[in-house]
This record gives sequence, structure tokens and C-alpha cells, in this order.
Amino acid sequence: MTVEHLDIDHPGVFHGLPVFTLPEPDTLPAPTLPEPGSVAWRLEYPPEDGGFPALWRHFLGTVDTRRVRALLIGPWWHEDYVSLGPALRLIASDAGLLPELRGLFLADVTGEECEVSWIQLCDITPVFEAFPLLEELVVRGGGDSMSDDEELRLNPVNHRALKSLRFESGGLPGHVVRALGASDLPALERLELWLGTQGYGGDTTVEDIRPLLSGAALPSLRHLGLCNSEIQDEIAAAVASAPVVARLKSLALSMGTLGDTGARALLDGQPLTHLVSLDLHHHYLTEPLVSRFRDLCAGADVHVDLDEADDWDPEDDEFRYVVVSE
Repeated sequence: MTVEHLDIDHPGVFHGLPVFTLPEPDTLPAPTLPEPGSVAWRLEYPPEDGGFPALWRHFLGTVDTRRVRALLIGPWWHEDYVSLGPALRLIASDAGLLPELRGLFLADVTGEECEVSWIQLCDITPVFEAFPLLEELVVRGGGDSMSDDEELRLNPVNHRALKSLRFESGGLPGHVVRALGASDLPALERLELWLGTQGYGGDTTVEDIRPLLSGAALPSLRHLGLCNSEIQDEIAAAVASAPVVARLKSLALSMGTLGDTGARALLDGQPLTHLVSLDLHHHYLTEPLVSRFRDLCAGADVHVDLDEADDWDPEDDEFRYVVVSE
């Protein structure tokens, strides 16, 4: 994983709450646990005997889960990487024990624990079905999986409460993006997709994204991130005329291979001066285009991030890379 402008450590705060990692059983001296609703609980590395079910039982037996508001699932394997599927099905089956859950992070896993493209995910549709009051969902992983049981999948969903959704991937499958485009998410305010590269399963096309750009099923959307893509120029051109942009407060087309072609399309397209922030960091723009963005945003008081890609030679237009792939 190549990283710029990206905190690859475990988040210190999630869903507005400080993250607290559940201590292992029989930890001595016995730790003093925080109030269940005052932190986001992180679960990681189940015991060798019992696997994730044993870790889950420990969580349910140690914490009053009726008051838990946010949960992060770290590494759910002991040694060999395994699919998230069985763990997620267990969590969904016990949804009634988590009536206050509003934030869920699936695969809070760093590169030191597992490369993002190696994280073995599953069908995450049960999350939307089991937790109708969920407000924030983050999913990390996705890539060129070896089997269907390990692949990130999603069916179109109807969820009335979700406000924030982020997929962090080095290769987000197009069928996941198409499912999102066919979903009804009326409360969603923030959507961010790290699309990645074809080499790691990121086969999303501009046509896959168009239903999201129409905004028809996303009436509350105020932040859109279409990031980390090797087709960033094509995406920028589509965004330049997308109906959803007019009601956004922030737009991110960062972390990918954005060049002058995409930049010109944005500048020549619909106005962007209503935005509060425009994130284009890790780009491949020449200085004239950078200056045009700076002038535009300065005149409209738009905060813009124009930090360019590291080690980029403007005379070598062939060498471009996304921030997160492997």
C-alpha cells in the first residue's frame, strides 16, 4: 500500500467517540472499563481456541452491549486470513443485543496487519438489514478475491437512517457501486468511494457511477468522494456535469491519477464556487492548471487541497499511481 495524506494507524476517534480496544480475557491487573456508551469499542485478534465466536462471547459477557453506540471490527482471524462472513453473520444475528449501535467499522485493519487487497470480506448486505438505525458505516478492503465467499458484495438496499458511508479499497468492484446506485438512502449525507485499480479488482466504470451522480436516490448528500481511481480524469469529466454537485458542500477527487484533462473538464463544467472544500490532493496537474484552481477557489473562499503526488516528474506523464492499491 502506497500512502500519502492517509492515516494508516487505527483511528483514535470513530463516530465521534474515542476508540477503546477490548482487553483480552483474564488481563491482569483487571482493567477498569469505560462506560459502554462513552467509547467506540474495537475488537481484534480472537484467541487461538474458539476464534471470533470466542472473542464475540467475551465482548457480550464483558460489556453492556445494550448501551454500545459504536463498534470497530479489527483482525478477526488468529493466524491465517479468513473471510469476514462468519463473523459478520454472528454480529448480525445478535443485532438485538446492540439496540443503540449507530457506528460500525468493518475491517479496521492496517497494512502491518494485512494488505488492504488481501482482506477477505463478504456480502455486507446483512448489516443494512440487521441494523436499521445505523448512521455510519466504514468498510475497508475489497480486491481481487480468490472466491465468492471472500469477495466484497452488496445487494441494493433501502435504509432510512444511514448518514455516512465509506468504502476504503484498493479495488472496489463495479457491482458494489452499481448496487449503491440502485439503493435508496434518503438520509445519506456523506459518501466516499476509494475505487482503486483494475489490477486489484477495481473494475468500476463511469457508467457504474452515473446513478450516484444523478443524486436521485441521495437527496441529503452533501459530501461526495470519488477517490483513489486510475480513471480519475474520466470521473472528473462526469462530475463536471453531474446534477448532484449543485447541492454538495464538499467534493473529493483525490488520491488518484487526476491530470490536466480531468482538471480542464472540471474548470469548464458547472460552477464549483458554492463548495466549502475541494480536495484534489495527490494529483498530476501542471502548474497552469494548479494556478487556475487556486485563483478560482481563492476568489470564492473555497478551501482547496492541491498537494501534488510525491516524486512526480511532469515530463513523465506515463507514470501515475493511486495512493492505495495493494
